[in-house]
Amino acid sequence: MPKQGASVRKGPMKESPLILASQSPRRKRMLEAAGLVFDVVKSSADETLPQEGSLEEKACIVAGRKAMEVSRKFPQACVLSADTLVCTDGRILGKPASKDEARQMLALLSGQTHRVCTGFCITWPAGNKTVSRAVVTKVTFCKLCPADIDWYVDTGQPLDKAGGYGIQGQGAFLVSRIDGSYTNVKGLPVAQVLQTLLEFGLLEKFRAWSQSKI
Repeated sequence: MPKQGASVRKGPMKESPLILASQSPRRKRMLEAAGLVFDVVKSSADETLPQEGSLEEKACIVAGRKAMEVSRKFPQACVLSADTLVCTDGRILGKPASKDEARQMLALLSGQTHRVCTGFCITWPAGNKTVSRAVVTKVTFCKLCPADIDWYVDTGQPLDKAGGYGIQGQGAFLVSRIDGSYTNVKGLPVAQVLQTLLEFGLLEKFRAWSQSKI
């Protein structure tokens, strides 16, 4: 079993555990807010994007690698993974490697509409059953002046986020409009993930137990 130090499980485990194959604090917080109990295990899978395929296919392929890598270690678990990509004018923007690269990304997105795509994969048990889906949200940025960009880059927040920004927190001022799932832009389309778990009869297994049941 995963180390308990990484667990957010609050009650007795029913059947197989749910594992989030990501150390993203945003994904962890969103699943907690959705009332799920789960363990966190970082995936060491290759995150190199495939050369061919649509934006949605690429995100799902990388998410699938993450899920399968963790599933091999914990074959009785249900593993959830995700990969988020930011795309503008056919160019995929990853996590900036420096403040200068973050400034370039934000200047590119300024005043424009881009796509945020999260592919997620759920596999259980031992990879015998797997479902992958992708959700796309259109995000329109405000027109940013150089001072705005410099201020946001100096917060340090862009460096661990695809596209160089996060819609939550101080990055909220960057965005003038979104069309689609808000949580998808944060890194996990929560409604679609829950709907998929429900569709396959998995959701009730991983819901937090109420106080009356403990």
